[in-house]
Amino acid sequence: MTEPTGAGRQKHPSLFEPATLVLIGILSVFGAIIGMQLLVSLGVTANTSLIGAMAAMALARLPLGLFLRYRSIHVQNLAQSAISSATFGAANSLLLPIGIPFLLGRPDLVLPMFAGAFMAMLLDAYLLYRMFDSRVFPATGAWPPGVAAAEAIKAGDEGGRKAVLMGVGFVTGIAVSFIKIPLAAIGFVGSTAVSGIPMSAFGVAFIGNIWALTMFGVGLLLRGYSGQLFNNETFATLIPKGDLMAAYIPHGFMIGAGIVALFQVVQLLMQRNEAARKAEAAAGTSDAAVRRALGLGTIGYLVIAVFIAVAGGLMSDMSIGMLILFVLYAAFAAYVHELIVGLAAMHSGWFPAFAVALITLIIGMLIGFPVPALALLVGFSAATGPAFADMGYDLKAGYILRGNGVDPAFELDGRRQQLFAAMFAFVIAGIVVLVSYQSYFAQNLVAPVDKVYAATIKAGVAPGVAWSLFMWAIPGAILQFIGGPKRQIGVLFATGLLINFPMAGWAVLFGIVCRLIWEKLRGASGEGDMEVFAAGVIAGDAIFSFFDSVLKGFKR
Repeated sequence: MTEPTGAGRQKHPSLFEPATLVLIGILSVFGAIIGMQLLVSLGVTANTSLIGAMAAMALARLPLGLFLRYRSIHVQNLAQSAISSATFGAANSLLLPIGIPFLLGRPDLVLPMFAGAFMAMLLDAYLLYRMFDSRVFPATGAWPPGVAAAEAIKAGDEGGRKAVLMGVGFVTGIAVSFIKIPLAAIGFVGSTAVSGIPMSAFGVAFIGNIWALTMFGVGLLLRGYSGQLFNNETFATLIPKGDLMAAYIPHGFMIGAGIVALFQVVQLLMQRNEAARKAEAAAGTSDAAVRRALGLGTIGYLVIAVFIAVAGGLMSDMSIGMLILFVLYAAFAAYVHELIVGLAAMHSGWFPAFAVALITLIIGMLIGFPVPALALLVGFSAATGPAFADMGYDLKAGYILRGNGVDPAFELDGRRQQLFAAMFAFVIAGIVVLVSYQSYFAQNLVAPVDKVYAATIKAGVAPGVAWSLFMWAIPGAILQFIGGPKRQIGVLFATGLLINFPMAGWAVLFGIVCRLIWEKLRGASGEGDMEVFAAGVIAGDAIFSFFDSVLKGFKR
């Protein structure tokens, strides 16, 4: 349901219409609370975007004139954008960073960290908005959760054959998510633990780039089975006890791949040949606009880094030279973190935000920053990335719902309204965190990963870490260079190495096999059906994960 103007041009619903604003305000509060509760109880944040869309759909069916506007798929898109922004914003971008100085016994740094993280979150989302539909972050990219949200909204609005196919995928995603596989059955001899099947990883395999996802799956399996593969005399020196993380291999791979990915983005924007001009013309956002956005981001992150350093009192802890180095490194690390998380999210729907922030921390420790600076550094880094990735998912959903850019003016208007919805949700998330964080800390409730960051800072860096990072950065850089900016195989392989979830690796690779069979049997004509089914699988997994996490959180 879209509103035409008198001249026949489509008009996108506005966030500031009273009925829409009230719905989004309520959903944002709900999303922020749920996000914080799940983060401190389970260490994860569920994707709530479909909950927002479902709430709007349900209200639209009530026989009251007040709720008629919720029938619009574009209002539903604003609702899902807002609730997911509030969830990730409150949990990942705000509550997580401020828990680090609290655990280190520096409550005086909590509010400076909160203010810096809040500004970083807003800038993070705005930069993706400015760069979306460009050659760097194309609207035609995978962005799997965004595809799932859009297809779910379309199915609810249109019905028909695609709704049935979406429903089959949805039911499959939920049903298979209930299945638990003993780890002993997949090679972990002697283990009594069980693992669920991550159907989002299976569904992603039908949507993203096959090369990138294959490397993602291989990385997941190598990390998951590292103990069985490398815990022997052959690798005893290189990989002690077969532990890739202890040998800093995933960290090194991501550093090398991330730096090369940054140079590839710069190279892409500097190209001036005929092919580059054609590719730029096909994109909705020009290279010049991306360069301006990157320039704004550079200035913005530098300003935030200066603010954090001054508000955190680092001037009394470091020399002028070390202070300048902190500001430059913090801004650069935030930028690279954002880029890596964005690329991983676009191609796979997964992003290693916690792990990349840990890499930032380790390098900061090698540089020699004092404890207060390290606490602010890792919090600043962790605050960037989640909002960037989530904004990409939401804009992808909106892009599909608005007709894949067929009406540029309508697309830009809708994208702008999504930005307003996200920023409104972020402000509400900030208020919710500000009034509630003390009650969480009073019960010693923080994100589990905060304890990892605090323990790492207290323990210091072991000898040989710098050499390990440098040594493993080389193959990471080579892999990223070989794959190029379109495939991002280095970043996706390193992402897999950073995530300890072998079942996800099997799910991705099995999904790729199924995709190849589907494409062989149906050809190019079957791709649309394949993506709709995959979107249903991802949506089903998201709904299952949300309610499963909520129930577990309340039980605790």
